[in-house]
Amino acid sequence: MHTKVIEDTPSTPGHFDNELLAALPKAAFEQLAPKLTIRSLSQRDVWLEVDDEIADVAFPHSGIFSLQTVTQDGKAIETATVGREGVVGAMAALRQTRTGVRVVVQAAMTASTIPIKHFRKAVQQSDAIRDLCIDYNEVLLTQARVTAACNALHSIVKRVSRRVLQSADRSVDNRANLTQELLAEMLGVRRTSISETANELQRRGLISYSRGAITILDRSGLEEHSCDCYQTLRDHARSLR
Repeated sequence: MHTKVIEDTPSTPGHFDNELLAALPKAAFEQLAPKLTIRSLSQRDVWLEVDDEIADVAFPHSGIFSLQTVTQDGKAIETATVGREGVVGAMAALRQTRTGVRVVVQAAMTASTIPIKHFRKAVQQSDAIRDLCIDYNEVLLTQARVTAACNALHSIVKRVSRRVLQSADRSVDNRANLTQELLAEMLGVRRTSISETANELQRRGLISYSRGAITILDRSGLEEHSCDCYQTLRDHARSLR
């Protein structure tokens, strides 16, 4: 994976599109600011592979990380997503030094990154940053539990609708930059199933699909086609802000 350094991070939390950094008290943010670097990452970049030692913590400004559980035979399925509302790798500052999941860039992004040794020092000095780690880890655990149930119990139409809504929530233009191949990989289903589902949703006037981008045309209608997992996950994340 190749990342591009864009700029050193400005010194005020209010600058950030990342909601966790923007919400930190100024004194806590100043523990991180000198070591933050803004990087760009491309779609399908692998940020972390299973059992990698976590070297950097990443706070997305845009785009989405897909967190995937990988089986021994190499198959993978998505268990959580992280966008500008979250952080990847923060728990390494407390106890988890290696990742148990594969972390893939689902949509091209910029992110503020900080080496784990500097983030760990900031956590030791700031209760606000330590609480950030613990609270967001609870969000990820809830995502994993709800997504596992969703994958086992809900139809492909409901799951695709949920996943498109989750991606669009992290974008600025109500679009989900998802190819059918990538969506099939994340949901652990055949590409033909994704194609049939996308065509059905498009016929109903809920989405339009072109060149790897899905645009939501009728959000309320798509939410009706989704399972209640979408609302459950959104409400839980909001409750911890």
